Amino acid sequence: MFSYVWPIGLVVLSNVLYQICAKSLPKGINPFASLTVTYLVGAIICGVLFYATRGGSLIKEYGKLNWVPFTLGIVIVGLEAGFIYAYKAGWQVSTASIVQCSFLAVALIFVGFLLYNEVLTWNKLVGVLICLVGLVFINYK
Repeated sequence: MFSYVWPIGLVVLSNVLYQICAKSLPKGINPFASLTVTYLVGAIICGVLFYATRGGSLIKEYGKLNWVPFTLGIVIVGLEAGFIYAYKAGWQVSTASIVQCSFLAVALIFVGFLLYNEVLTWNKLVGVLICLVGLVFINYK
């Protein structure tokens, strides 16, 4: 059970801290300058964790790479920059994440169906509708 729950707990905790950091970035800084430091720190931590959890040759592991890590790097920059610019544009921390998560949930239901043959049930379609209605309430002023 713990092996099933702890990753989600890590994601939630990390995402809360991530949103706080993205919202707290100094207004005058270029987000991409900040992200260079972010990724340098992340690369160092990943290197340390690689050797702490698995060891072996990092260069040998690099030989197993495909297109995914390169694309993921581009995608992560988009995620980071998107949130930073959203906060600079005035989005509130209490709504920016939930709005994007709702749209993401809707999109991933269809991605799961189209790319991974996941079942598209009436419950999921009703969930999509509830997400969209929820967005109206969250953004209603």
